[in-house]
Amino acid sequence: MKNYIYMYGQIISTVSFLLYGDFPKADGYGEIKEKYHLVGGETGTAAAVLASLGCPLKLGGTHLGNLNRKIIRDYFSDKNADLTELKDKDFDGVTDYVIIDKSTRTAFGEWQKHYSQKEPFYEKPNEESIKNAACCGIDPHFYPDISAELCVKYNKPYVTIDCGYNSEIHRHCAVNAVSHQYLKERYPDKSFEELFKLYTDNTEGLVIFTRGEKELMYGRKGQMIKYFKPYTLDVVSTLGAGDSFKAGAIYALYNKMTDDDTVKYASAIAGIACTKFPIANDPPVLSEVKALAESERK
Repeated sequence: MKNYIYMYGQIISTVSFLLYGDFPKADGYGEIKEKYHLVGGETGTAAAVLASLGCPLKLGGTHLGNLNRKIIRDYFSDKNADLTELKDKDFDGVTDYVIIDKSTRTAFGEWQKHYSQKEPFYEKPNEESIKNAACCGIDPHFYPDISAELCVKYNKPYVTIDCGYNSEIHRHCAVNAVSHQYLKERYPDKSFEELFKLYTDNTEGLVIFTRGEKELMYGRKGQMIKYFKPYTLDVVSTLGAGDSFKAGAIYALYNKMTDDDTVKYASAIAGIACTKFPIANDPPVLSEVKALAESERK
């Protein structure tokens, strides 16, 4: 495989439940409308979207495990995705459970159990995979400094997400898409404007703050902040919205788009993804993304 995108990070499975109504209060009751067990995780979901958009992929990161191997391997078996780097270890694998209503998603997992294991449940980023990639999508959760070092060594541009403004993986990124949830949790005492300057001052890359339904902020060091209003669409589920935005930023990097077009396409991909449930079963396709991204909005 040549000219591929190297995707490194969380490739797990997700059990998702879509409710008829709102998420119930404690001791209440919620009616399940639909439920699925499919490929998930920040990298797994982004890879599903990129595969649908026609991008060649190579995947690395989380060990598959006994409960996940068939779900993940079967999903990508008919797609232009190389899974040879994924190790298949003898443990259950990593699964999260997500309950979704129209405006919220509540996740449950066992990350403490996995991170407390003596042996990591994931592999290091593969140097040859990075060396031979056109560009990369790198989660910041596993070996972020090694990932950044290898991308710099081989001059490979990469997209990352949700990491600190003083981190190495942010410093060397081509694009960092940071969610408002991450910013509020990590830097509760700072405004978005203060944080935007800190982020842009610490990288030559494009910084994007995604803020849900509010205007996202984007720009580079020394520039005025630009704003972009997300597309207004009929939302079915917000599960995977951030992962789909990340996929859009990677798609734009792979296709050498301008900053403005990167934001338009990433927003269109995330917006369309929110009209579908589950995303892995019906990911955005290029024709509908182009139609939305290139439409004139009043």
